[in-house]
Amino acid sequence: MSLAFDEYGRPFIIIKDQGAKSRVRGIEAQKANIQAAKSVARTLRSSLGPKGMDKILQSGDGDITITNDGATILEQMEVENQIGKLLVELSRSQDYEIGDGTTGVVVLAGALLEQAEILLDRGIHPLRIAEGYEMACKVAVEELARVSEKFEFDENNIEPLVRTCMTTLSSKIVNRCKREMAEICVKAVMAVADLKRRDVNLDLIKVEGKVGGKLEDTVLVNGIILDKDISHPQMCKEIKDAKIAILTCPFEPPKPKTKHKIDIDTAEKYEELRQQEEKYFKDMVAQCKASGATLVICQWGFDDEANHMLMHEKLPAIRWVGGVELELIAIATGGRIVPRFTELTPEKLGNAGMVKEVAFGTTKDRMIVIEDCAASKAVTIFVRGGNKMMIDETKRSLHDAICVARNLVRSNAIVYGGGSAEIACGIAVEEAADKVPGVEQYAMRAFSDALDAVPTALAENSGLPPIETVAMIKSEQLKTKCSTLGVDCKEVGTNDMKAQGVFETLIGKQQQMLLATQVVKLILKIDDVITAGKYD
Repeated sequence: MSLAFDEYGRPFIIIKDQGAKSRVRGIEAQKANIQAAKSVARTLRSSLGPKGMDKILQSGDGDITITNDGATILEQMEVENQIGKLLVELSRSQDYEIGDGTTGVVVLAGALLEQAEILLDRGIHPLRIAEGYEMACKVAVEELARVSEKFEFDENNIEPLVRTCMTTLSSKIVNRCKREMAEICVKAVMAVADLKRRDVNLDLIKVEGKVGGKLEDTVLVNGIILDKDISHPQMCKEIKDAKIAILTCPFEPPKPKTKHKIDIDTAEKYEELRQQEEKYFKDMVAQCKASGATLVICQWGFDDEANHMLMHEKLPAIRWVGGVELELIAIATGGRIVPRFTELTPEKLGNAGMVKEVAFGTTKDRMIVIEDCAASKAVTIFVRGGNKMMIDETKRSLHDAICVARNLVRSNAIVYGGGSAEIACGIAVEEAADKVPGVEQYAMRAFSDALDAVPTALAENSGLPPIETVAMIKSEQLKTKCSTLGVDCKEVGTNDMKAQGVFETLIGKQQQMLLATQVVKLILKIDDVITAGKYD
């Protein structure tokens, strides 16, 4: 604690608990921040590209995750350092906005900081470096737009979309059947896409998984799958042209809101109470039947007595359906969610062509499939796999591919992958740096060098000599002015990414560069790190 005295000799505190606080300032703070960010980026570097390695992450309570999705790795790593947390946020924002490229954006940010460290050692001011990076990023984004290509697609010609999704899935665990997975994702997106408005509502695409079966058994269901079963074993398991009552009110007698106590002192009173309860149940079931419903879906559970009566009335029912699923069913079937039995009318019922219960293997696991929904094309991707970890990773991979297809529906511009776009941007930035008179030109050249980190990492992870490979591709690009040359990760025999069919979305690449540059600018502007003392 730092004490000072006023003119009357009275002591007062300047900074509370100063002794407990730790403080790093100036160039040391910048170096420490860059070091922290580099170590996080280095973790993800080996996960980049089709030959990238997976990480196994164990949480505090023993749950295991196997993944090579950048956002998931950083999320599960529980990074403590405050600068490391910025990179976690960077990866998350790329995931939220684009859905793909979460590893690449962190690798790029790490490379930019590595180059900034060299410039700081030369005595260049951090703000001048940040300005140079900003100028270089602008040039790179314009170059990406220049080398990009637009392709046309429609409901009948989805091949370009499939090939772009295949590029996304080639770095995932599902790459052995990436063609089938890419087709499933594109069909799911096209089923719910509004091509006039160029918009896709991803809420209408549900990804469900069930352990067992092969990865190849994954299917696209034109409807909704619920992880529930019909409430009574003797109810009908298959309902054609179903009229669905969607209820949020429980099948049980009403309870008074106030505190209450019922005294029953004779058998007659007990019998009277039982009859009253039975009447409530009969009225509820009669109201459902009168509305013309052939299936009841309820958010809450219901009494065995109500279940028995529903079975007698030949009215199948599903209970304990979650709120999100209930909304999805209402959107898909065109039904209304009904909060009270008295409000149930034929107009509020949803319509579906077929509702059936499906069983799996030798287990007692059952699921409900709601197909041919009336109102909108809600679809479900049903994933199968050997174990839970495999299914979770497949779900994450499919999410990335769905996001890529959604981005292409919004903006159908693509750039070529395999590091070709980064090398083309690097060459353009280097040329632009020669025209800049100030100190910023050094930062622009550093940005150009940092862009080579992505193709270098791709070559390294593929077992190719990184420096030779990148230098050879760069010289070829300069000679031929062909911006589609990249790293031949799969050793097909050609470096032309156009011939290999390796595409990435333009907005995804541009977003990567913009986000990485913003975060690097933010880190470079920090020159003082004050950490509060821990409580004893």
